Amino acid sequence: MKKYIINSFLAAGLVCLSTACDLTMDPYNGKSADTLLSSDTGVQTATFGNYSFLKDFEYTRSYHFLNEYPSDNVMLSGTTTDHLTFAYNYRHIESMTHTSNFWKKAYQLIYGTNKALEAIDSGTAPLAQATADQLKGENLYLRAMVHFNLVNLFGRPYAQDNGASPGIMIRKDADVTALPPRSSVKEVYDFIIADLLQAAELMKEVKNSSFASKEVAYALLSRIYLYQQDNAKAIEYADKVISSGRYKLLDTETYKRYFTLANESNPETIFAIRHTSLDDRGQSSIGSLYYSKNGAGYGEVYASAAYRALLDKYPADVRHSFYEPVYVLDAQGQITKDANGNPIIATRNGFPKYFINKYSNQENLVTLSSPVYLRLAEMYLNRAEANAKSGNDQAALDDVNLIRTRAGLTGEALYTLADLKGHASVLEVVLEERRIELAFEAQRKYDLFRNNLPLVRDYPGTHLLVGQTTQIVQPNDPRVIYFIPQLETVLNPNLVQNP
Repeated sequence: MKKYIINSFLAAGLVCLSTACDLTMDPYNGKSADTLLSSDTGVQTATFGNYSFLKDFEYTRSYHFLNEYPSDNVMLSGTTTDHLTFAYNYRHIESMTHTSNFWKKAYQLIYGTNKALEAIDSGTAPLAQATADQLKGENLYLRAMVHFNLVNLFGRPYAQDNGASPGIMIRKDADVTALPPRSSVKEVYDFIIADLLQAAELMKEVKNSSFASKEVAYALLSRIYLYQQDNAKAIEYADKVISSGRYKLLDTETYKRYFTLANESNPETIFAIRHTSLDDRGQSSIGSLYYSKNGAGYGEVYASAAYRALLDKYPADVRHSFYEPVYVLDAQGQITKDANGNPIIATRNGFPKYFINKYSNQENLVTLSSPVYLRLAEMYLNRAEANAKSGNDQAALDDVNLIRTRAGLTGEALYTLADLKGHASVLEVVLEERRIELAFEAQRKYDLFRNNLPLVRDYPGTHLLVGQTTQIVQPNDPRVIYFIPQLETVLNPNLVQNP
């Protein structure tokens, strides 16, 4: 039977439904991939498989480590042999496990979308036109999303040089023999935007947030245009999502439990990587590093002192709910207190333990969550940032105040043009609100670096060298992005390494 070579630069392999399998072979009757994809059910199964591939821990967990751990919202409390420490410390190496994992899995997923797209476009599968359009749109969305995630990790921020620097390989077909060079960041963005615009046009079905739809494509376009500094387009596509009526902000009380809710029943979630209890990754989950309870999870990465101080300016802010202090308990299980009657915070290696719970406790399982990729609150904040950069200060503050009001803040806690509460500009207000609202959701470092701002870690943690009190990462630092995985540059000599 026909088999494809499976490695990351040949990018072969698909997954079926919720279990990994090589779609070069049908798991039930040994049919070749081409035979399987010639049927309507085969194309639909392949598309489900592409969604399911997002759940692979080498994709989702590595994606999270590479994006969130370099932020100023988290603190690693000890040394580890896991290569996540290189992402956290900005001390990258070419053989990082998580860059290799993510690159490999991302291109395998892209290969899967290309196989499905080729089957649809060739007409070999007897699909009704509406079904063919929908499935094509969903695969185009997935292909665009994965290319976008890749170019952000391995290519410099678009805004720094209008996308002139090297990006990643663009893979738009299933030719596993081609060894393309890196396209520029701009070329990758142009490819992604074209895919998303076509996807939005094709997708007519209203699906829940585990699947792509027209509004999901619009939401990602809003983010992409914001990163590209096309403020008018960022506003336009945020407006499309907001005005669609498909989503609404959770009320304040329900919002406290946002990340414990299954995404398809959460009206604020636009797109998430759905995990059921059968998909619980246990100690290999994102939440295992953030949280620990009843023997589940490690609980070694905590909310940073800087982030906590920012929230503590407004004690009524319900976003305090997304991290939890861990107290020292006595023999009876009661919280111990110091001489002044204050609860004593537990520590690890001398660092105070503040568990992050945005990736825990779905369906009451400590390590289960469905990572949220797009949600409505971001659309308001995308619009706010784009408006602030366009001189529409009042419109920007209106959206910021909407998010703050939902967080339980009123009166003097809200912003006015006459009272920016010590901030130098409305843009500064917006970026701080993005930091608070989207904390631990893998966006913070991009908010800083694409706006030419340094990342400042002036709080305790293992990111500091002996004698240091502050780590500052400038937006033009080479380590703002990652090395192309070393193996990939060997397999594909056309890939030029990042400096």
